[in-house]
Amino acid sequence: MAPVAASPTPIVAPLPAVPSATVAKDKKAAARKRFEAVYTVVRDDLLADFRKHNMPEEAIEYYRRSMDYNVPGGKLNRGLSVVDSVAILKGRELTEAEYFKAAVLGWSVEWLQAYFLVSDDIMDSSFTRRGQPCWYRVEGVGLMAVNDALLLEGAIFQMIRKHFRKDSYYVDLLDLMHEVSYQTEMGQLVDLITAPEDRVDLSKFNLSRHRTIVLYKTAVYSFYLPVALALLVCGFPVEKKNESDPDYYKLALDILLPLGEYFQIQDDYLDYAGTPEQIGKIGTDILDNKCSWCINSALARATPTQRAILDANYGRKDSAAEARVKQVFHEVGVDEQYAQYEADSYARINALIDAVPEVRSPCGEAVLRRSVFRVFLEKIYKRTK
Repeated sequence: MAPVAASPTPIVAPLPAVPSATVAKDKKAAARKRFEAVYTVVRDDLLADFRKHNMPEEAIEYYRRSMDYNVPGGKLNRGLSVVDSVAILKGRELTEAEYFKAAVLGWSVEWLQAYFLVSDDIMDSSFTRRGQPCWYRVEGVGLMAVNDALLLEGAIFQMIRKHFRKDSYYVDLLDLMHEVSYQTEMGQLVDLITAPEDRVDLSKFNLSRHRTIVLYKTAVYSFYLPVALALLVCGFPVEKKNESDPDYYKLALDILLPLGEYFQIQDDYLDYAGTPEQIGKIGTDILDNKCSWCINSALARATPTQRAILDANYGRKDSAAEARVKQVFHEVGVDEQYAQYEADSYARINALIDAVPEVRSPCGEAVLRRSVFRVFLEKIYKRTK
C-alpha cells in the first residue's frame, strides 16, 4: 500500500500592520461616539423638564432644534478633555457610572461653548459657524436667538442639578461654572470695545490688551475649566484644609492659562499664515479687524511708514488691503517672532508642568498627575490646523 503523501503546509500571508495613526484615529472616533451618546441622554432630560413645566409641543420642538443645531457639532475637545482628565487623575479606566458623570460635566462645557457662540455671532454680525449659517440667521430664528442663548446657559445648571445635587462638591460646581462664565463675559467685553467690526482704531491695540482678551475670553473656559471640573469630581478640595496642602486649583490655573494663551496665539498666527487647505478655512482676522497677536506684534515693531500702512489697510473688506497688511507682517518679522514665541512657550510650560507635585487627593481616589497638563500641551504643540 502506497504511503499517503503529507499535505503541504499552507502558506499564510502575514496580516498587514495597522498604522499607528489609523489606530489613533479609530480610538478617537470611538471616544467621540461614546461621548455623543451621553449628549442624547442629557438633551432628552432637558426636554423632559420642559414637558414637566407644561411647555407646548411647539416650544419643546424648537428647544430640541436649538440644542441639536448649536451644541454637538464642533470638535468637542473641551468636553472630551473633562473625561480624559478624570481618567488620568484616577489612573485607570472609568466605571460606567464614573464615565457618565464626567461626560455630563463635559457636555456642560459644550453647552457653555454653545451659549457663548450663539451670543458672539449676534454681536459680531457673523454669517457662518461650523460650516452652516449662524443660528440667528436661520429662517424663523432671528433675534429669538438671544433667548435661545440664555436657555443654553440655563440648561447647564439644570443638568448639574439633576446629576450632582447630592454630591459634596455640588456648590463648588455651581460656583465654578458661574465664575468662569462671568470671566469669559469680561473678556468678551474687552474684545468688543477694543475691536468693533465697524470702526478701526489701532491705537487701542497692544499686546497687553490682547493678552487680557485671550486669558479671559478663551483660556479660562477652554483650558482651565475642564481640568478644574475633573479635579472636583476626583475629590480635590477647593479650600486648603492645612497651610502645607497644595492649592490644586492655583497649580492648574498657573499652567492652563499660559497654555490657553499659547493656543490662541497659534490660532491667530495660523489665520494669517495658514492656507485654506491646511487650516480648513480662509483666514479673516485682518479683514475683520480682529485684535490678534499678529497685528499687535507688528504694531510693536513697525516704523512710522509701516504703521501708516497698517492704519490705512487693517480691517478693510478688501483683499488688496489685506495683502498690504500681510506684507508689513512679513517685513517686521512676524513669522520669526512667532517661531521664537512658540519655542519659548513650550519650554516655559514644560518647566511649569515639571514643577507640579504629584500628590494624592485627600480622599485617596486620585493623584494630581503631570500628564493631565502635558496631554494638553502635546495636543497643541506645533499644530498646523
